[in-house]
Amino acid sequence: MGTILIVAGRDRGSYYPLAESTTVIGRDESCDIQILDEMISRRHTQVSCRQEQDVRRFFISDMQSANGVFVNGRQVSDEVELNDGDTIRIGESKLFFSTKRFRDLDTAMSYFKQRGQRDKGTIVR
Repeated sequence: MGTILIVAGRDRGSYYPLAESTTVIGRDESCDIQILDEMISRRHTQVSCRQEQDVRRFFISDMQSANGVFVNGRQVSDEVELNDGDTIRIGESKLFFSTKRFRDLDTAMSYFKQRGQRDKGTIVR
């Protein structure tokens, strides 16, 4: 399975289970995931799911967007594999990717918060 959770931007708090094939994300109402952010192209990015042996893998690619796709702060130029906990920035929105499927928004947000704390370093003064 797989999930996209919007953690920053106008649509913050929305979460979407990903399709078993390809999910298109953009501003257009025909997209599988519509995000109303003026910095996002009509058809901005796509996440593809591929079953390889017993492993389900997810890949993201830029659909020639005006402002780019960034995974963990790095701009995507070719197709990139997504890993559990990756952050995706498109336009003014920040998305969290998980390989897990959640039963509801509260469960997804709880996982995101736990994951975020685990990945943060300790500030030393």
